[in-house]
Amino acid sequence: MRFDTIIKNGTVVTASDTFKSDVGICDGKIAALAGCLDNAHEIIDATGLYVMPGGIDSHVHIAQPSGDGIVMADDFSSGTLSAAFGGNTTILPFCMQEKGTTLREALKDYHAKAEGNCHIDVSFHLIITDPTAYVLGQELPALVEDGYTSLKVFMTYENLRLRDDQILDTLDSARRSGALVMVHCENEDAIRYLIGQHEEKGELAPKFHALSRPVAAEREATHRALSLAEIVGTPIVIVHVSNRQAMEEIERARKRGSKVAGETCPQYLLLTADDLDATELEGAKFVCSPPPRDKESQLACWEGLQNGTFELFSSDHCPFRFDDDGGKLNEKGKRNFRWIPNGIPGVETRLPILFSEGVSKGRIDINRFVALSSTNHAKQYGLYPRKGTIAIGSDADIALWDPRKSVIVTNDILHHGADYTPYEGLEVVGWPIRVLLRGTTIVDEGVFKGQSNGGTYLRRDRTA
Repeated sequence: MRFDTIIKNGTVVTASDTFKSDVGICDGKIAALAGCLDNAHEIIDATGLYVMPGGIDSHVHIAQPSGDGIVMADDFSSGTLSAAFGGNTTILPFCMQEKGTTLREALKDYHAKAEGNCHIDVSFHLIITDPTAYVLGQELPALVEDGYTSLKVFMTYENLRLRDDQILDTLDSARRSGALVMVHCENEDAIRYLIGQHEEKGELAPKFHALSRPVAAEREATHRALSLAEIVGTPIVIVHVSNRQAMEEIERARKRGSKVAGETCPQYLLLTADDLDATELEGAKFVCSPPPRDKESQLACWEGLQNGTFELFSSDHCPFRFDDDGGKLNEKGKRNFRWIPNGIPGVETRLPILFSEGVSKGRIDINRFVALSSTNHAKQYGLYPRKGTIAIGSDADIALWDPRKSVIVTNDILHHGADYTPYEGLEVVGWPIRVLLRGTTIVDEGVFKGQSNGGTYLRRDRTA
């Protein structure tokens, strides 16, 4: 058999197995896993490297409406390029319904932004902000049939959040149509109360963002979201969990028989609320929601990655420029933390951080890394086994990792549109040195070799 490409002499790693094997690729698919393969148009020597599924980042914000005068730092071109250099071959960004519009109108606009601009594959989650009878009764069921099989609801942000009765209606529609619901859990009323308290005292610096969004506000909303899902009987994903108390709510719900997945992110492993207390408004660089917590919470999140409380490790990439009138330091944001755009960049650094802090430091094994970075995302969001594994018949989305390569993270080596990284100066050990999308090399030793329109849109199945 003649192959298009053979990856030779590497160590193949999946979520369950580690083994020496060559990988034969034909027509963008994995066609053979065996020793001593030959006869190919291209031979890639992977001696000393891990051969792993390309990363799937299932929580990414790109080119999303962000308020008057505020502009996200990444469009689909820069966002997918950055993802590719971080070892990813698929991302799942959010298509947000703005109030007064339909889901199909939002999708039309969002697809237009992505078309011809994706370096890797993409698939959209829906964000529902206006759950009318038409949206939930007509649009959502039809869109699920069309492969838009997941959606997100917010319990915070006044222009995005749903009331409990709206969440129940949305959960019920999702249950009937087979959609999976992601929930951002923070109590908006408590947060608005605390923001008011700080404003009355003139406490307006970035550090008060973290103080206005305490653990209790996340814990309460997590409990409430799980309770509402239990009432309706709908599986949900609790996204970007930052602390032990919210984790305990997930664990208790599972013991009651609820089907719930948990997700955490790099910022909750490496950053703390103290980072927001920097001088000269530097703390604005770290403003995100939920905010980073403390060292104990970091340890708790590592426990969750180790023991299965978290199935998903995502970036929650939500990039804004720092020194920019349309970014973190907009005129109102300079004066009051409540106007600093929420979100930090991280799609390119997600996997190197997890590999270095997790695998290289012995916190998780290499198979758990693959599960958290790729396989579980594919399974959770209806892409498995086309994506998320190295198996015959799967897409040849492959990242070759050098486990010994040491890199100092600085913004000038990254490819996102932001003008900073919250991980500036961090040394990581383990780096993706070559990335293949459907059998074609798109990144090789720090050089982009793919096409600006090489990515495709992925229709997804319902979660199994």
